[in-house]
Amino acid sequence: MQDKEFSPKILAFLCNWCSYAGADLAGISRLQYPPTIRTVRVMCSARVDPLFVIKPLLRGIDGVLIGGCHPGECHYLEGNYYTRRRMVMLKKLLEVVGIEHNRVRLEWVSASEGPRFADTVRDFTETIKKLGPNPLREK
Repeated sequence: MQDKEFSPKILAFLCNWCSYAGADLAGISRLQYPPTIRTVRVMCSARVDPLFVIKPLLRGIDGVLIGGCHPGECHYLEGNYYTRRRMVMLKKLLEVVGIEHNRVRLEWVSASEGPRFADTVRDFTETIKKLGPNPLREK
């Protein structure tokens, strides 16, 4: 018997200049999205070391969302290009260690895209719900 519906715990690393501002706009605009994310503001998505993603997953967090500026619009010029390359390699590494690569998502959200941020959180929450709880949460 299941008492309540599974509510995922998602860690979100958001770029200060774009994605975090987009999340702020979603809040100011009173857009509804699930309260499943725990936000960490970083100056640039390139500052998200792959270990910052792997460690929470190994400790049982259900998903990790990385938000950055759109390619070509990075406040630090090329940071999001580095992030994109790292995420390709990270997803391959996750599969090797037995963690579904769909538990990690990289999205580009600008400061003016509050609705896009809310849609991203809703969609990623649904993806994680379909995957179910992180199997490492129990261990």
